[in-house]
Amino acid sequence: MRPLVFLLALFLPLALGAKPRARDLGVPFDGRPGALNAITDVAGVEVGHTTLIHGEGKLVAGTGPVRTGVTVIFPRGRANHAPVFGGWFSLNGNGEMTGTAWLDEAGILDGPVGLTNTHSVGVVRDAIIQWQVRHAAKPEIWWSLPVVAETWDGWLNDINGFHVKPEHVFAALDSAAGGPVAEGSVGGGTGMICHEFKGGIGTASRVTAAGHTVGVLVQANYGLRGQLRIAGAPVGREIPEGALRPAETGSIIVVIATDAPVLPHQLKRLARRASLGLGRMGSVSGDGSGDIFLAFSTANAVPATRGQPGTVQMMNTEDLNLLFTGVVEATEEAIVNALVAAEDMTGVEGRGIKALPHDRLRAVLKKYGRLAGP
Repeated sequence: MRPLVFLLALFLPLALGAKPRARDLGVPFDGRPGALNAITDVAGVEVGHTTLIHGEGKLVAGTGPVRTGVTVIFPRGRANHAPVFGGWFSLNGNGEMTGTAWLDEAGILDGPVGLTNTHSVGVVRDAIIQWQVRHAAKPEIWWSLPVVAETWDGWLNDINGFHVKPEHVFAALDSAAGGPVAEGSVGGGTGMICHEFKGGIGTASRVTAAGHTVGVLVQANYGLRGQLRIAGAPVGREIPEGALRPAETGSIIVVIATDAPVLPHQLKRLARRASLGLGRMGSVSGDGSGDIFLAFSTANAVPATRGQPGTVQMMNTEDLNLLFTGVVEATEEAIVNALVAAEDMTGVEGRGIKALPHDRLRAVLKKYGRLAGP
């Protein structure tokens, strides 16, 4: 890219009031992203956030300060209640993702996916069921086991104040949309910390050589500073200031969407590959980390009529390599996007977390010969 073109690509988003993303800062990535470089590049996928930020100073349980929220993902959009095939994988299970017993058993994901803080999983789960009952395509909802996952935001947030309420979940569900996805300290990622920088929500996508799209959304709250590598450069070791954890205590949730015709057992294989994207970032998935991944496909209509078998398509096993690559690459980029989009935050007891400084990130990438552009 010529210098002038690169500088326009870097600074134009800022001039227009938009947050820069990792590629805007010159972080090099493999693979070809979709038009939005987001999970919403998979047709039909919609994302909604509710962000809760208020109060400051001393922690008063039930009052704040509040730094939390909820994020929801609709596989087929709010208006389409048809289920999808799904699979999941736990790299390290010090965390929670509801609904996975039935997901394992049936391979079917029915309804939206929720992301929030550790102590709000129950209210988000119940609110999703309430929303489904109100918006049911059929007269009644007899049974629902929503998938809701969490990471812990108690360093910045009054997590025992239970500030996520049903109305906040309804707002995220009702506002879910396609198009660009807000990243950083938003929704379920509001109070999250990643590699001891401010973390949160990030997303990315890849288009395979066969024309299929893989989209990833992460809620990133894991990792130690010294582990952090970006594009192979030891960013965490080069920017050591502000580290606060003696041991791994965080988590990450990765949600993978694709329009490729893959079945539940193949989706479980896709979910496993998020581990390799996490490894590219330097994570070792420590004992205190909940690293749990979900994958779904929008390609097949799930057979639903009793007594009438349906017809589904399935990719050849060897053709999955393209999707595996897409998952690894998009997971890595989604995490970096979460770090780049996040901003400095002060929470309970005046605890502060600094965001990854963009200028120093570029300097480290340049030092190690990894900076794209001038």
